[in-house]
Amino acid sequence: GKTTRVPPALAALEGARGQVVVLEPRRVAARAAARRIAAEQGWTLGREVGWWIRFERRFRPDSRVVFATEGVLLRWLQRDPFLEGVGTLIFDEFHERTLAADLALALARRVRREVRPDLRLVVMSATLELEPLAAFLDGAAAVRSAGRLHPVTGELLARPGDRPLALQVTSAVSRALGRTDGDLLVFLPGLVEIRRCEEALAPLAAERGLDLRPLHGDLPIDSQDAALRRGPRRRIVLATNVAETSVTVEGVRGVIDSGLVRQLRYDPATGLDRLETIRISRASAEQRAGRAGREAPGFCLRLWHAGDDLALRPFDLPEVRRVDLAGAILELAAWGERDPASFDWFEAPEPARLARAVSTLRDLGALDDHGVTPLGRRMVALPLAPRLARLVLEGERLGVEEGAALVAALLAEHDPFAAEARREGRAGTQSDLLDRLDALDRRRHRRIFDAAGQILARLGEESVTQQETKRFVQDQDRDRGAFGAGGAGEASVGVGASVDSKTKTSMKG
Repeated sequence: GKTTRVPPALAALEGARGQVVVLEPRRVAARAAARRIAAEQGWTLGREVGWWIRFERRFRPDSRVVFATEGVLLRWLQRDPFLEGVGTLIFDEFHERTLAADLALALARRVRREVRPDLRLVVMSATLELEPLAAFLDGAAAVRSAGRLHPVTGELLARPGDRPLALQVTSAVSRALGRTDGDLLVFLPGLVEIRRCEEALAPLAAERGLDLRPLHGDLPIDSQDAALRRGPRRRIVLATNVAETSVTVEGVRGVIDSGLVRQLRYDPATGLDRLETIRISRASAEQRAGRAGREAPGFCLRLWHAGDDLALRPFDLPEVRRVDLAGAILELAAWGERDPASFDWFEAPEPARLARAVSTLRDLGALDDHGVTPLGRRMVALPLAPRLARLVLEGERLGVEEGAALVAALLAEHDPFAAEARREGRAGTQSDLLDRLDALDRRRHRRIFDAAGQILARLGEESVTQQETKRFVQDQDRDRGAFGAGGAGEASVGVGASVDSKTKTSMKG
């Protein structure tokens, strides 16, 4: 496909100078594409081709092709605004329209216009409308390549399904196994659904001799490879939308599509972006179905009915229209842009949302009348939303770095303990944050109690009560303060750190 063929072709052009840097929206795609190019071109991974993703850098200054994720490219632009050493910048899968990709494209376009007319900009997508993008890039040439996919038949549910998703997937997999001897790819919205489907499918997989392979961004490389490549047995690959574009899951002949995806949306109640589970767009549905026709004719079972199908929106809403803009505005300020309203966006945000983001950054101390502040520059260096970056830096100033980092992590995600609290019938306090800290503390203590009980039992204690276990653990771990010493109204958040319920940290802006 284009992801693995275009970059080395551009690197091989006569007179080509500098690295070819390819922007990928996901770490899985960046790694997989680099490995595929290395195999196809006979290159050495980490030498001629490599990647630069969060927490992992595998390339050299003389590498010809480097795959990078969006956040890394923005850091790259902050450190090297003129992109010295880069000859070509490719934006792959631009139809996903993440805010980081939009921002990076606009910044790269300015670099090309003002100081680097030799910098090549290439934008690639399977579903994007080309004309507005070509106009934004000063009349750039538009190249269309239809490709050669095998035919894929699609099938909808006869009526709306009201069963849990894991049961719907299990039934669909049972049907699909009888229609092909190839592998199956199941699209699910997130990790929770992947785990539930793994549990539901385990008996069927054991009975039929199948391998269940999860595929998502947090997997180690060897597990990702096991999901992407053929194995000795038939596979059922349970994937998030990382498998929708950029990567090829070998051997797939059938796709089962839940029709759901998790997308970031701004939550005005918290001032942070939250992941919401929503129905996919028609463009995404076509992309997913196409995964079954990469190597041979295939089929796609869609777990929604005709009424839902008619209601699918044509394309996904770009992030610039649905997420918090404060992080992007801070990036621009650190890059030297004084007025985000006059910045030449590919798709300009609404003025009211821009004004709200600027106001938030001023309240956080990241911006003033002269532009970005020293505090703002420290904030932009952290891979966090500005509010959470400010929280972590304030924790550092107060000497409670670990506690502040934990609080930021809990605020960045949905409440992981809400379902447990509902099952146990626990009433919450006036602070959902303190409720989460309390739940985390109980979970950690429970694991320590269980481990200590096993240790005491092995030492010959036949009857071990919880209080005895707690005393044992406290005696063994007193110097490290594993349990903290919080009294009423205080929740332990880590070794030597606590958050008092009377302490207030402003998160509004």
